Amino acid sequence: MSITKSALVPLAISLLTAVTLVSCSQTKETSQTTDTNSDSATVATAIPVSSTTTEPGTTLDPATIPAGKIADAATILSRKQVPILCYHQIREWRAKDSKSAKDYICPTSVFEAQIKMLADSGYHAILPDQLYAYLTTGAPLPSKPVMITFDDGDLDQYETAVPILEKHNYKAAFFIMTVAIGRRGYQPYMDKQQIKDLADRGHTIGCHTWDHHNVKKYQDQDWVTQIEEPTKKLEAITGKPVKHFAYPFGLWNHEATVELKKRGYLGAYQLAEKKRDDENPLLSVRRIIASGYWSPRTLHNSMVNSFK
Repeated sequence: MSITKSALVPLAISLLTAVTLVSCSQTKETSQTTDTNSDSATVATAIPVSSTTTEPGTTLDPATIPAGKIADAATILSRKQVPILCYHQIREWRAKDSKSAKDYICPTSVFEAQIKMLADSGYHAILPDQLYAYLTTGAPLPSKPVMITFDDGDLDQYETAVPILEKHNYKAAFFIMTVAIGRRGYQPYMDKQQIKDLADRGHTIGCHTWDHHNVKKYQDQDWVTQIEEPTKKLEAITGKPVKHFAYPFGLWNHEATVELKKRGYLGAYQLAEKKRDDENPLLSVRRIIASGYWSPRTLHNSMVNSFK
């Protein structure tokens, strides 16, 4: 039996803060990885480039790519992975924050140091449409590409993280859980105007479901409640197509990739699981959580080791 929206609303609201603090990955990266001396390693320093007139760093509109030019799944899987980082809350730890909560809260000074490391190391931030064009056509990417993503839509992402990103001319992707839009309280969330402002400033707005339910459990109406309606809401807010999705908790299965593809999604992002979908690899793209416990060196080493 499918779960109706009316039945979910009270539960979603009461558990909303807890949702953002629990583990967002089935296979969590170790948060307290010790620093090592592998800084000499390099992540994606030179992405292979196919014959194309697109310049590295420019965004090729996926809508302009002819279906016949899109690579098959095996080719997409064979392309070198781009490191993709996932953040949640960007704020100082509070006395009430549990250990599990702190795993998904990056203190401001730590976040700033991590982003500065990326910039100082010559990394160029790319967006989901650029990654899609690279994976499907071999379109060139800038040297040392990295994608920076945020889940849930917390207000501190807008107020704290974005100014730090833009200081380094970085853009990011924000995956919004629509039930929380405009909510205030212990953990506040972005409102409609702030989400639209991010889109207007060149950041990508993606979908993160209505209320963070595990897609592996969806039945029937759930695909409307959790995917179709949130997509329409975000498109109405931004005035732009919403083509990219992030799985709650990083959990996914083949059935979910099929359902997202039916609904026009171009890319969907999991977390640290090594497996990708053999049929729909674009809908099972890997990310890692950038831990607030990590020094810039540890973050770099994790990028090197996680994306081959």
